[in-house]
Amino acid sequence: MTALDTRPETCPATATSAATTAQPLLPVVGGDLSVPLVTGEWRRYVNLDYAASAPSLKSVAEHLNEVLPYYASVHRGAGYASQVSTRLYESARTTVAEFLNAREDDVVVFTRNTTDALNLLATCLPNDDGVVFLDIEHHANLLPWQRVNHRCVLAGTTQNATLIALRAELHARKASLVAVTGASNVTGELLPLQQIVEIAHAAGARVVLDAAQLAPHRRIDLEETGVDYVAFSGHKLYAPHGAGVLVGRRDWLDEAPAYLAGGGAVREVTVASTQWADAPQRHEGGTPNVLGAVALARACTAIADLEEGALEEHESALRDRLLDRLALLDHIKVHQIWRDSPDSIGVVAFSVDGYHPGFVAAYLSAEHGIGVRDGKFCAHPLLSRLGANDGAVRASFGAGSTTADVDRLADALDALLTRGPRWTYDTVEGRWAPSPDPRPTPEWLDDDAPVATGTAPCESEPAW
Repeated sequence: MTALDTRPETCPATATSAATTAQPLLPVVGGDLSVPLVTGEWRRYVNLDYAASAPSLKSVAEHLNEVLPYYASVHRGAGYASQVSTRLYESARTTVAEFLNAREDDVVVFTRNTTDALNLLATCLPNDDGVVFLDIEHHANLLPWQRVNHRCVLAGTTQNATLIALRAELHARKASLVAVTGASNVTGELLPLQQIVEIAHAAGARVVLDAAQLAPHRRIDLEETGVDYVAFSGHKLYAPHGAGVLVGRRDWLDEAPAYLAGGGAVREVTVASTQWADAPQRHEGGTPNVLGAVALARACTAIADLEEGALEEHESALRDRLLDRLALLDHIKVHQIWRDSPDSIGVVAFSVDGYHPGFVAAYLSAEHGIGVRDGKFCAHPLLSRLGANDGAVRASFGAGSTTADVDRLADALDALLTRGPRWTYDTVEGRWAPSPDPRPTPEWLDDDAPVATGTAPCESEPAW
């Protein structure tokens, strides 16, 4: 089988994909980037790593260029630029609240990212009743709760079985909070959020939603769903400059100790005592990330302005096309948590028989100019239950992805399985890489700077 004859031209789902996803839904920065291959060729970069960090929307980058001349410190400056920056920052707070259809008494706290937001909430628990989470969570929604009274519910082989286990756990012992992801960062499967909220509230617990993966793909309505707290990151929502948010009910946030003690978080200070401000300022000590908040707000606006269902349709067509193509290739296993998952976002995790995930990712990059993620994706317990002890390969896409991107990946995998790699590869401190690697780096990159070697434990595991 060759790369040319694997494309299922007559498959209805594939035909739909080609018709609806030939162009990006929204233009992104770097969509026309060319990268070198080890063979000496240059090809358009195919970014299938949106779940790690999505590229900036062009509209966000353009807005930031408009804002940068006015960039200044906020809240206490009398200068014109400071006044403009303050309005931009507080307006961003309002935009995020509207994006989530937040309740009147909800608070929007800007943080560094989703991890920071969930760690903040972990300091706000009003008692020691405990936190309940699932074993499928990203470490950002697992590790903060290990520091407090916590219990883990093992997800069943079906979503219904998982809900039954969650209900039983909450019935057996009281909990203050149920912490769940909105969509798996590994497989893309959506959780039955409304049912989880109903079960938790019936047991007297609140719900925090890790929406790092959900927010870039689906609308979130706090008023309608009853979710008590939600956290997500700008860098996954097409917004660079590193801002995240925690949005939710005021009482816990007002009563908790200041998350970051410092200027801006107080009303009055003496040498002996401090009177803290209410949330959100209470938890935003120090000079805030104005550009990060502005970028996040503009990205929220761009997503909200899309026709309802457009993003979901775009990504579903791409996901269906990729699954159709992979189904025609032997020796590829697509990973799934539940047998009865009704829906998924634009994320597909898979393994290739006979090849380590890190090797596959290095091959796709070096010989085809395709960026994917490999490893355990900061979800070690989930990868273990999936039987992917060496990790997996994850392709993820979004508003800037096209049919051509999906086909490039499928063709490259077909080439690997039919003729093997065209280059030699080796491991350096646990990471697969082409050996030698003749690809040039951009001229402005300081080649004398130390190169980060080794491996991030949650992203890639040693190759044995």
